[in-house]
Amino acid sequence: MEILGKILGNPARVKIMRLFLLNKGSKFKGKDVVKRSRVTSSVARSELKLLSSVGFLKKRGLDYFFNFSFKYVSEFEDLLVIGSDTMDKDTIIGNFNKAGRLKLVLMSGVFIKNKESRVDLLIVGDKIKKSKIEEGMRKLEAEIGSELTYALFDTKEFFYRLNMYDKLVRDILDFPHEIVLQTKELSTQTLKKV
Repeated sequence: MEILGKILGNPARVKIMRLFLLNKGSKFKGKDVVKRSRVTSSVARSELKLLSSVGFLKKRGLDYFFNFSFKYVSEFEDLLVIGSDTMDKDTIIGNFNKAGRLKLVLMSGVFIKNKESRVDLLIVGDKIKKSKIEEGMRKLEAEIGSELTYALFDTKEFFYRLNMYDKLVRDILDFPHEIVLQTKELSTQTLKKV
């Protein structure tokens, strides 16, 4: 994100552009852009004005929405839409550092550009503070520009669900995903044996 922010002028512009690219059919008021992108209202106003002036966005009343006839849609999607190759795994883990003892973090969904995934993140750990997880999720959502879906389990519950062939857990593990963090206790071998 830091590199794109420098190339495109600033990180706020990247966040706002991602918000509209990943929510093309949605309308946002300025205050919604501020909240979802986690930028100040003055920065949002300035960026929305600039993005409207180049035709990336359209404005009707107080609402801003993506301009589907923007000339460089596919180029900006390729450049800005998050994927596992563009999202630093340390950044993801860094958002949850103070949440508890993380043992397994898997990314799927928006991170690997798979719209069929049931969740974007699976988080397993002990002594997890849900408020810290939610705070970390909000930070990631602002970076990515899209709401994220996640599943959170303590280790004991995760193993129970894994052994019971829980549909949610199986859907996450049996379909495309990438490992962000994995302890020995939750090694790939352990997950495959069950």
